[in-house]
Amino acid sequence: MVERSDRAPLLDWEEVPSTEKPGGAAPAATHSKDRVASPCNSRASSGCSAPGLGWSSSPGGPTPSRSVSNADGCSAPPATSNTPQGKKEALHPDNEEHLSDSGSGEVSLEDRMVKWEEKDQIVSVFVVTFNTRSGNMLEWCLPKDIDLEGVEFKAIASGSHRVTTDFIYFRKGCYFGLACFANMAVESTVERGARMKSVGILSPSYTLLYRYMSFLEHQVRLQLQSPGHYSPLEAFYEDKRALLPPGGDGVVIACPANAWGAAINHSMHPEMKITHPAGCMSQFIRFFGEQIMVLWKLALLRRRILIFSPPPVGVVCYRVYCCCCLANISIPGIGVAVPEFRPFFYVNVADISALENELSYVACTTEKIFEEKKDLYDAYVDNQNVKTCRDGLKPLLRLSTADREKYRKLTEQRFFLEQNNRIFQTLSEVAGSPDPMLTQESVRAMGLDPHGDRLFLLHLLEIYGYDTLLVSEQLCCS
Repeated sequence: MVERSDRAPLLDWEEVPSTEKPGGAAPAATHSKDRVASPCNSRASSGCSAPGLGWSSSPGGPTPSRSVSNADGCSAPPATSNTPQGKKEALHPDNEEHLSDSGSGEVSLEDRMVKWEEKDQIVSVFVVTFNTRSGNMLEWCLPKDIDLEGVEFKAIASGSHRVTTDFIYFRKGCYFGLACFANMAVESTVERGARMKSVGILSPSYTLLYRYMSFLEHQVRLQLQSPGHYSPLEAFYEDKRALLPPGGDGVVIACPANAWGAAINHSMHPEMKITHPAGCMSQFIRFFGEQIMVLWKLALLRRRILIFSPPPVGVVCYRVYCCCCLANISIPGIGVAVPEFRPFFYVNVADISALENELSYVACTTEKIFEEKKDLYDAYVDNQNVKTCRDGLKPLLRLSTADREKYRKLTEQRFFLEQNNRIFQTLSEVAGSPDPMLTQESVRAMGLDPHGDRLFLLHLLEIYGYDTLLVSEQLCCS
């Protein structure tokens, strides 16, 4: 494999047409006596929420049309990105059901999407600092009574002392966070020649945190130059703070079903589009090369994926975001009973107990010790190398003929959504046919290789509940 720098640039915007209205139906029930001999799935999937519901929406994101990047290749939000056009009224999360049901469909999908976006609000703002005696510590926060235990180790990633600036996406309990870190040289023996701080926010949704990147970058520079001046952060919190319902622990705002593909390009302001994390998809694909097809299969199978990289961690958080995009499906009813593919973004040793209970996730870390914790992940990604200690998954690391053909055709991020829809549309049609038999022809119709993708297909049938389908002997024994 050709060695590529782990500091590959992120942004290269492409003009992508808006997604067409998805079609298809949920898989029809079949009553075949013979069930496919599929690999054992030791992870329970019952009781799991549908992808995009109960957490945050599927991170397909907008498809911007111009390039903006800074010196290190990471997204550089314009100065106006943290100022919405006109003051938006805060909406109660419970209004979402009313928006979707009122007027017998009179509210357009675009209007629903705009109203949903207004709900992206801030539940906390904080400042973290590095103390030469105490290490990372929480310096200041609003509100004062919010539980921010451990956030000091998320907002300043392990190894950050080696870089001058960084940004970090992370998860804290039921919320998602974004923090901007900066390291400034100072003539101080007490601070040992360096002052390090991070300014961050928490929100119920991760999909619009990027809006505030510019504001956070500016504020962390101010905190380094004039420590202790919090009035801009106080004003920001008062303007953006969330109105959560009483006893709203665990409340996370979700995008209306299927709203992303049809409405995102119409409802996002231009200054919001150009810094969206999903915009790094083309670089994400080029960085991994053909290995992107391996990640796609693991993501679609809802496996636990952990990405390792030394700081800066911001570029790797965007890879987590893009990895979630690989599993997008817009056909209604598909994947309701499978584990949700949850982005944890940056994790450290304090998150080990939380990861132990996760059935499906994608995360990144700067701590090499995670590589030894093989029970925490199904796939470990180091640079462009994807490896697994699960015997049942090792064959999936080998590229099939169809994989290489798909990679040659891969030109835009919508490829994976369209490919996933193609697979499940074909499965639904076969399941609803008088002769629910998967043949080599139907597998090729999905864009898969009947021989090289046989194991991947068997995993897929079991995880998504299609394991009642018959598989032709020619395919099964090939």
